[in-house]
Amino acid sequence: MVRLLGLDPGLRFTGWGVIDVDGNRLRHIGDGVIATDSAEPVPERLKILHDALMALLDRLRPDEAAVEETYVNRNGAATLKLGYARGVALLAPALAGVPVTEYGAKTVKKAVVGTGGADKDQVEMMVRRLLPGALIRRADAADALAVAICHAHNRASKLAWAAQGTRRVAVGR
Repeated sequence: MVRLLGLDPGLRFTGWGVIDVDGNRLRHIGDGVIATDSAEPVPERLKILHDALMALLDRLRPDEAAVEETYVNRNGAATLKLGYARGVALLAPALAGVPVTEYGAKTVKKAVVGTGGADKDQVEMMVRRLLPGALIRRADAADALAVAICHAHNRASKLAWAAQGTRRVAVGR
């Protein structure tokens, strides 16, 4: 069994979701949002995000983390601030000794819904279907759980390919 943390970074709201994976079984452990006050200076907001993520990592003890990559929009200042939050989301697990993987939004949507062009409602509906009983209160938390699910699927594929490669080497001897 492995515990995965998914993060959907944002300076205003950073979604988080934790699942346990046992083979092809997914189990919802928790989800939520870390919110910062837009009236506060950016450095203070980043500190709040960092401290909250470190507390979350300490409490839930994930084995691996996955973070959604930043998309670039037309508002350069907003993209830069999102990048700051993403940097904290990448740094916190790394500081805790947790390996971090990054996924693009289309990769996450394709892994969860089956198409990279899925909208937020479709992603949330599939997250609820894949994690029965999860009480998801915000879209940011659903997105974070989707990142964790994407990592679970990609992780399983990598393990399967590695196992196949090992068998081929053993058979070829």
